[in-house]
Amino acid sequence: MKGILLCFLCLLLAACGDSNDDLKEFVKNSGKNLHTKIAPLPQVKPYEPFHYEAFDIPDPFKPRKLKQTGGGGGLQPDLNRPKEVLENYPLENLKMVGVIQQGKVFFGVVKTPDNTLYRVKVNNYMGQNYGKIVRISDSEILLKETVQDTAGDWTERENSMQLQE
Repeated sequence: MKGILLCFLCLLLAACGDSNDDLKEFVKNSGKNLHTKIAPLPQVKPYEPFHYEAFDIPDPFKPRKLKQTGGGGGLQPDLNRPKEVLENYPLENLKMVGVIQQGKVFFGVVKTPDNTLYRVKVNNYMGQNYGKIVRISDSEILLKETVQDTAGDWTERENSMQLQE
C-alpha cells in the first residue's frame, strides 16, 4: 500500500513539474515592442501679462441706470405723486379675490402676500410698473403699466389680473 501511494505521489509531482514553454516564450517576447525613449517636455512659454486699457468703456458686470429722456413731452409716469400701498408689491404677488359693486361703481378686492385685503377702484395704482387701473369688471382688473425699455424710452402696456376662485 505504501508503494502505491509513493508511486501516485511521484506521478503527481511529475505532472506539476511540466515545463511552461509557452509562458517563458511570452515573458521573453513581451518587452520587444516597448519603446524606451520618452518624448521631451514641451517648451514653457513665459507669462505675458495683459494690460487692460478700456477704462472708458462701462463695466459689463455693473448695473447701469437708464438715462431718462429729457422732458421732450413724451410718455412718462408721474414720479412726484405719492405711491399707493399696492405699488410696493410686484403685480405677480397680488391676487384679485373679489368684486364689490356700490351703485354703478365696481371696486376690486385685492389680497397681498401677507393676507391683507385692499379695496381698489379705477385710477388707483398697483404693482411696481406704475400700473394704473383702467377698468374693473366682475372677473378681472385691467391695468395700463408704464415701463421703461432698454433705450430709456417709456412705453405703455396693458396687463390684467384675473379673479382667483
